[in-house]
Amino acid sequence: MRWLRLLFFLLIVRPAVLFLLGLFVRREDLLPKRGPAIVVANHNSHLDTLVLLSLFPLRLLPKVRPVAAADYFSGDDTTLGWIATHLIGIIPIRRRGTALENKRDDPLRPAGEALARGDILIIYPEGTRGEPEKLAKFKNGVAYLAERFPEVPVTPVFLCGLGKAWPKGERWPVPLLCEVFVDPPLRWCGDRAAFVAGLEARIAAMAKLGDFPGWDHEPSAADEKRALDKQEN
Repeated sequence: MRWLRLLFFLLIVRPAVLFLLGLFVRREDLLPKRGPAIVVANHNSHLDTLVLLSLFPLRLLPKVRPVAAADYFSGDDTTLGWIATHLIGIIPIRRRGTALENKRDDPLRPAGEALARGDILIIYPEGTRGEPEKLAKFKNGVAYLAERFPEVPVTPVFLCGLGKAWPKGERWPVPLLCEVFVDPPLRWCGDRAAFVAGLEARIAAMAKLGDFPGWDHEPSAADEKRALDKQEN
């Protein structure tokens, strides 16, 4: 299954990302080179996870694990669940409000076990896909993990344009220029609220780094020239 996952990304995901998206990555060198580590990103599209996984070298792919809702990806009994579990390599987490075996059952335990093994987790603190290019309030799950593993670096990432390339509710993606911003990692600061606020501030600041047209924006001559300049650079 490990080799099948590698082939899936080498032959399908990476070519699709390369040819479908005009992807520009800023400060890619700040992504973690080894685990344990956590990557935190905004979430607007199914493409988010595929793009983030594609940024890592293939040798690291078995160690990079997206954290996803167990009630959405229901395991091997559906095609989507099988792909998510075996090809994407998700760590299923039961969200608040879903049935737990008992009050002491820890929904973050699978993520903590993955960090203990030295994996790199991809976490979306917003909890679900939101509106394109709009940040929702972060949930506290990542702060609980950072508190349990204070030595683990948490790298903020901002994804721009993917929510327009394949927005929630649309059946198929469309070609579009997209950007990825990576910020230096944060460390546990001793306070959950302050830690989450710091992550939100970092990602909000990265959202202001580029000139991102609105959803209904028609490309102008200046937009087209800017896109060509990026391709040349």
